[in-house]
Amino acid sequence: MSAMTGIRAGAAAPVSPDPVSAVPPPRLRVVDEGREICAISRSTVQAAIEVLAGTRPAQQLARRLDQRCLVALQHRAALTRSVASGSSPAAGRLHRNPSVRTVRACQVSPDVYEASAVVVDEWRVRAVALRLERSRLVWRITVLEIG
Repeated sequence: MSAMTGIRAGAAAPVSPDPVSAVPPPRLRVVDEGREICAISRSTVQAAIEVLAGTRPAQQLARRLDQRCLVALQHRAALTRSVASGSSPAAGRLHRNPSVRTVRACQVSPDVYEASAVVVDEWRVRAVALRLERSRLVWRITVLEIG
């Protein structure tokens, strides 16, 4: 028996029930859904501009964009590449060093948000509009308009 604790060596210490640990932890949820939407919008817009620049394959956005948006983005990227390969020297520098400056989001319904972004590259400033819809607990972009 230990003189200091009053417990025999090798015996387990008595355990008092802890009411806090008996309750299962709450499910994790997004505290601010608007911030999540802005983050999704920012990363998707950045990636879409990189697709137009030819530095990222459009297929990387297949999980985030619905099929119509993905096909439209691939088509626009192909058109941009054909213009860039033409005779205009400035056309080859389109979409260089793009940077998403601001993103704003507005909730339309519990499962739908609309967002806008401002993108700056070497030559111009452009606006991007998105519509995000919740699909099986995942946000998908159903409309992507790049100005």
